[in-house]
Amino acid sequence: MIKNNKLRPGIIVATNQSKGRGTMGKKWISKKGNLFISIFFDISSSKIKSDKFSFFNPYIIKDVLKKYSKYKIIIKWPNDLIVKKRKLCGILQEVISYKNKKYLIIGVGINTFVSPMSRNFKSISLLKCSKIKIKNNEILMQLKLAYEKFITNTYNKDYNYLKKTICKI
Repeated sequence: MIKNNKLRPGIIVATNQSKGRGTMGKKWISKKGNLFISIFFDISSSKIKSDKFSFFNPYIIKDVLKKYSKYKIIIKWPNDLIVKKRKLCGILQEVISYKNKKYLIIGVGINTFVSPMSRNFKSISLLKCSKIKIKNNEILMQLKLAYEKFITNTYNKDYNYLKKTICKI
């Protein structure tokens, strides 16, 4: 999208992934029905250094998902959300340069309805730990609003302010 001159912030949503990837090129197991999104935006004018963004992503996503879970959601650094010692969400971010600007791409995979089976880790779906009905579109809209606010704040707030307000630290 960026290389097709879609230069404003955006979100791409998939109902299924055939080439999902996780940290260090590991394969991300994508089950149809779960929520897979990529969020992208220009960070060239941001007050936050590109390597600092990964600190905020788990907190932003956790804040949205905690409304659905009757169990505590734990951040497993650097990029997983865990419920009952099982993976609920994976987050991957990368920075690309295009036309003298830097863009951040945040990939998010949330096990909303199906828990993928893996030898490498145990997983859980939001459905299995939910206290309310799960709707991918509703979660998507809440993530969109949370990231719109975050993106706006990165242009006029510094790292310490965001850390206090988003992470409650």
